[in-house]
Parts: sequence; C-alpha cells; structure tokens
Amino acid sequence: MITPPFLRRIFLNKLTIDARIGILEHELRATQPIYVDAEFDTLVTARCNDQDIHSVLDYRQLRQTIIDCCTQEHVNLLETLIERTAQAILERFPSVQRVKLRISKPQAFTDCEAVGIEIELQR
Repeated sequence: MITPPFLRRIFLNKLTIDARIGILEHELRATQPIYVDAEFDTLVTARCNDQDIHSVLDYRQLRQTIIDCCTQEHVNLLETLIERTAQAILERFPSVQRVKLRISKPQAFTDCEAVGIEIELQR
C-alpha cells in the first residue's frame, strides 16, 4: 500500500454543459454547449477509508463547482470563464495542488470539432 503523502490525479473528460458564453450577437441570445476536460492533482496526506467518502476528495464536488462556474452568469470570453473556474477550484479545494482545464466550444466552427482554451494553475 502507498504511504502518504503523495499526489493523486482526478480527471473529468468531456463534461458537457449548456453555458451562456460568447460575445457575438447570436451567442448573447442563447446557451450553447461547451466541453470541459479537467485534471486535479490532490495532495493525499492520509490513507483513504473505503467506507467513508469524506476520506477522499469527492469528484462530484469538483464536477459541481465546474458546472456552477460555467452556468451562473453570461460570460463573453472563454479566457475569462476558464480563469474564473480554475481559480474557484483552487479556492474551494485546499488539497488541489494543480488544476488543468480545457474548455471548448464544439459549435463555434463547422470545419473543426471544437475550439477552446486550456489553462494550468499550481499552488
């Protein structure tokens, strides 16, 4: 068994959210889907207890924080949205040492799968 302390990576792939994002006229009128890929390196200082979800960082809370950040208000730029979301993760989850986010808009262009922004922040 691994002895703490060590880093554990949690990840979410292609979380799909209907967001109010964009600066163009048609984007100001309706939501559009975005995809979020995320990695979180968490500092593990104690062994997990298989019978207690509170002994680990619950990835449901990370997912919900991302959803909340991406849906609470209209944001014009992906750059703004991704910076706010990454900062919120670091503020709300002290055990997260590194967050890497990629947010993309799959409907931005017809000639590519998606366009987006990636950011990585560390403590």
